[in-house]
Amino acid sequence: MDKPVLKCAIVDDSALQRLSIVRLIQNHQSLKLVAEYNNAIEANSDLSEREVDLIFLDIEMPILSGFDLLDNLSSRPQIIFVTGKTKYAFKAFNYDAIDYLKKPISKERFFNAVYKAVSYFKMKNEEGFDDEDFIFVKSNLKKRKVFLSELKYVEALGDYIKIITENDSLIVLSTMKSFETVLPKERFLRIHKSYIVNLSKVLRYNSKFVEIKQQQLPLSRNRKPELAEALNNFIIH
Repeated sequence: MDKPVLKCAIVDDSALQRLSIVRLIQNHQSLKLVAEYNNAIEANSDLSEREVDLIFLDIEMPILSGFDLLDNLSSRPQIIFVTGKTKYAFKAFNYDAIDYLKKPISKERFFNAVYKAVSYFKMKNEEGFDDEDFIFVKSNLKKRKVFLSELKYVEALGDYIKIITENDSLIVLSTMKSFETVLPKERFLRIHKSYIVNLSKVLRYNSKFVEIKQQQLPLSRNRKPELAEALNNFIIH
């Protein structure tokens, strides 16, 4: 399947901040900038007539805030909030925001946020998953079906591995090297000698850890460039 390209807009009253986001968008193969607004009032009137998949949205703006803009939109696209303050984070997620980026934005955090947006876009626009989007494993003498879309990460446990899914965990007799060959390379990455992660589940990462939901997994230093490249490629089955 071809990589999706999300039509995106920027709403921010800071010219410098808009320029910063424009440059990040232009350097990203999965984004296409279709609109740029220096206030929410202008955005409110134009976005009702324009098809947009993703908005990079500031919160504190004159007269009409970012939250006010969203309240006025009849059809709400995906939202990545971009703001200088963290105090709005809780409220932001009441709007089902994809992410909340604090200014100044690093390229790494920007790409992480966009990765989640593209992942959601693909899941929303595909007709479910393929019938073969699962693997069988043997756990506790039983054959178990594991859906790849639900698999969060795999952890090494000596001669065994522990498979962590959205709703369960399974102990399987296997080496990491062997199990790694079963997983599609475009969707899973070994980030450490003891961990393989589902790229679509990665929320953020730094030089030492990868965060998946509320868990931090160790990231090998030599694996960080590979992880950054994998997330940037946005190849999700």
